[in-house]
Amino acid sequence: MSWKDQHARTDIVHLVLARAAADPADPRLFDGIPDLTRLFGDADGLLLALRYRWNIHLDAKLDQALSQGQSAIEAYLELAAEQPVLRAVLDAQYRRRHHVSEVMAR
Repeated sequence: MSWKDQHARTDIVHLVLARAAADPADPRLFDGIPDLTRLFGDADGLLLALRYRWNIHLDAKLDQALSQGQSAIEAYLELAAEQPVLRAVLDAQYRRRHHVSEVMAR
């Protein structure tokens, strides 16, 4: 992947998080984003990138918490407070997909 593509991926992540600040559960959150398919494969690929972003930040928080005598829960809650939109997007997409799976299973 070129640096240009990496910067374009980062721009898309920032765009989605900016959109999500208004409504993280908006089903059109990923609609109309140029190059999303080329750079992420599809919306699921972008969600994986967002989850990876969360996990990287959480790993750093957990390392920091360990050295400061904090619990994992405290680290998680601290990160959720620092990255509320990212957490909200991941939670909303999980609920949406889980609901769709339940409906399809009926």
